[in-house]
Amino acid sequence: MTDTDLDAFRTRCREFLEEHASPLQLDGPDPRDDQTVAHSQAFLKKLADAGLGGLTYATEYGGAGLTKAEERVWREEYAHFPDCSGAFTISHGMCLPMMNEFGSEELKKQYMPRMISGEDMWCQMFSEPGAGSDVASLQTKAVKDGDQWIINGQKVWTTLAHHSNYGLIVARTDPELVKHAGLSMFMIDMRDPAVEIRPIHQIDGGMHFNEIFFTDLAIPADWLLGEYNAGWKQATAMLMYERVAIGTGSKSGITTPMFNRIKREAARLGTIQDPIVRDKMMQIYSQEVTKSLVSMRTRAEMKAGKAPGPGGSLGKLHGSNIGWMTREFLHEMVGPQIMAYEQGDESAEEWSKYPLRAFMGSIAGGTDEIQRNIIGDRVLGLPRDVAVDKGVPFNQLKVGTVSE
Repeated sequence: MTDTDLDAFRTRCREFLEEHASPLQLDGPDPRDDQTVAHSQAFLKKLADAGLGGLTYATEYGGAGLTKAEERVWREEYAHFPDCSGAFTISHGMCLPMMNEFGSEELKKQYMPRMISGEDMWCQMFSEPGAGSDVASLQTKAVKDGDQWIINGQKVWTTLAHHSNYGLIVARTDPELVKHAGLSMFMIDMRDPAVEIRPIHQIDGGMHFNEIFFTDLAIPADWLLGEYNAGWKQATAMLMYERVAIGTGSKSGITTPMFNRIKREAARLGTIQDPIVRDKMMQIYSQEVTKSLVSMRTRAEMKAGKAPGPGGSLGKLHGSNIGWMTREFLHEMVGPQIMAYEQGDESAEEWSKYPLRAFMGSIAGGTDEIQRNIIGDRVLGLPRDVAVDKGVPFNQLKVGTVSE
């Protein structure tokens, strides 16, 4: 592809974004993200209709069939506009690449087009009440019964499950194997009556997390994603995609969204000339620039054909660190009104939610501690912790919520 072709594509992207990338305007509270999801769905439908949906996915699966170079151009242009597809970070950043990599030809042709266009939303289900950071200790089980699988168990902290049409789940298929070996991944229909979805009420008023119960859920045998008892391989791949999606976002280039917001707020408060405020603003700016550079390197590796690796944890951890820095700084800069604001003060009300959400960033997608372990082990080559359950069959372990 020539530079002239890329310039023409850049113009096409910019013209589309100028017409359709409008910021979300909430009409009152949105605790279950109804308006947020609808806004993203409308944008993705327009994107697909314009031939810009699923840029690098094959046309037979509903994608645009374009190159990584064109995807990079899109991300660069998108960086100048509001993010209108954020509600589909899991659906597009994790479930879509997993279906593309591990799904059968029939599943990809049937389900990927509606995933790409946003007509169907997907969620992922790993964590359980007794299996959070140690996902391999999960107890949800799938048993083969003729030409179908029967799933029983529980998942928790599932984002936007109540809006999802389908989901990807990891379940135990052989308890006689060691805990990492006896797992498999499946797709499920979230609208099946055997799937019960209950909202989790958050401290900031939101309810986009859920706990899910499966009671004799029957799914077709060919909804097994990838190989039988190779679910840990799929789970690891999905976690890498997740950390890339969270750590690099949907845009490219040097982006400093939090610094830009704080700069506007400091100007509004009249503290932008305060040397202490300016010093802390520059710390956040430096961190965001560094995170952008790490994200660009990760995307460049993917462009070169490499699957997401443990380096994706760098961007994920960096984003969490920025959240913590910003949380502390906001309390100092905005003051008590960040929590005790007057009704109608939209700026203070919005800032009041950020300190609460900063906690979420250090947990979702793997805790900060887990990210540091991954970086130490797989990036820096440091010795691993002693594993007392190594080589022990799962049914001989006391894990999670097992008490006997």
